[in-house]
Amino acid sequence: MIGRKIESAALRRAIDSKRAQIIVVYGRRRVGKTFLINEFFSNSYTFKHTAVSPVGKAKSGMMKLQLQEFFYSLKSYGLEPGIQCPRTWADAFHLLQELLDSKYSGGNQVIFIDELPWMDTPRSNFLSAFEHFCNDWCLSRKHVKLVVCGSATSWMADELLDSQGGLYDRVTSQIYIKPFTLKECRDFFREEGFHMDDYSVVLSYIAMGGIPYYLSQFRPDLSVFQNIDALLFDKEGSLADEFDKLFKSQFTNPALLKDIVTHIGSKRSGMTRDELLKSLNQSSGGTFSDALKALEKSRFITAYTPFLEDDTKYRVSDQFCYFYLHHVKKNSGHKSYWQNNYNSAAMNSWLGLAFEDVVFNHVEQVKQALGISGVISRESSWNIKGDGDKNTGAQVDLIIDRDDRVVNVCEMKFSRSEFQMSSEYAKKIEARVEQILTLNKGIGSVHPVLITTYGLKHGASSGVFSKVLTLDDLFV
Repeated sequence: MIGRKIESAALRRAIDSKRAQIIVVYGRRRVGKTFLINEFFSNSYTFKHTAVSPVGKAKSGMMKLQLQEFFYSLKSYGLEPGIQCPRTWADAFHLLQELLDSKYSGGNQVIFIDELPWMDTPRSNFLSAFEHFCNDWCLSRKHVKLVVCGSATSWMADELLDSQGGLYDRVTSQIYIKPFTLKECRDFFREEGFHMDDYSVVLSYIAMGGIPYYLSQFRPDLSVFQNIDALLFDKEGSLADEFDKLFKSQFTNPALLKDIVTHIGSKRSGMTRDELLKSLNQSSGGTFSDALKALEKSRFITAYTPFLEDDTKYRVSDQFCYFYLHHVKKNSGHKSYWQNNYNSAAMNSWLGLAFEDVVFNHVEQVKQALGISGVISRESSWNIKGDGDKNTGAQVDLIIDRDDRVVNVCEMKFSRSEFQMSSEYAKKIEARVEQILTLNKGIGSVHPVLITTYGLKHGASSGVFSKVLTLDDLFV
């Protein structure tokens, strides 16, 4: 299993605990939650059930269908013959309790319910029945280890992790499954028999965002560009409709949430709430606020406050969604789109912007390379408009505003070879440093940093950066 050492250790602590456990494992669709759990437990459970996906199915009969499938799981784990399918979730969980009590012979009982949010269909009273099952039965038995999993991250957060109802403060362990880092992507490809350099791994990450299932669809006999075309741009590709499925499987109101992500993704630095409302022609209210919160909790968007500003902005943080919105959405069906456009000037420019997002998703690696892992900091971009006079404006890809009164001004360059510094560019960097010092008197010092693929070519102007980071630093 690639990576997941921290997550596996958290599972081990929970299972070894001498008290009952309710373990919540969550993360976006296709990130590898079920794989991790099955690998950790070697598919050996006292009881396991996977809910039925609601995608593409009529809502009217979903409660009955979910109950039927739960009943079949009970039967497969030893429910006595002759018992009828339960009509309510209260009855269903009582049957589960009786089954588990009858099977107990000492030691832990591990119960795994996968895609739990799908079971909470309208007017089913599922949540109250599940809460009672947890409080009345699970938590009163030290040997019970209940593991629940779900891709609907906002539901998992609202109903389990941040519950104000019957499950308030009942979750004993919460494990968020992140997408792979660049290093984990490289390890995955090597495990699968691919032979590619780090630059190619970055290109795959730009399109797929480190999602294990997406990477598993790559073929070793194709180039990165051919794989991306075959999976995303070919209408018959296995990921061609993944963007729509991603929202339908995770949210009850997918259309609005897709619109929000699409509009935010249209602006490089993101949008404020007011800008978003105006762009969407929406009124501010509970529905809109809930949608924003759901997207944040699901890690599709990230809220941040730009350097030296007060207004919160939202940016698309899901790499796959960002790539889809900028390329796949408009070019679906162009089977060789990525291969034909990769070397164009416009694509090179866009890849430079996408590389900034890659670095944003690896800020911890950047801080480690700078030797400031233990320093509290805030990360954002910075864009100040010029006024045509002395202030010529400035844009900085990444600002690390540190509590030790140092600001790292990070420039990102996605180059196919060593980056060559011009004297004009060096002057621009020096001007930005002076501008930051002038605008914020509380800063002790500013350290310019270059983050690039293969390093900086030595020259007369190369000394402008206090530190140069390469892909080697991002792949830590």
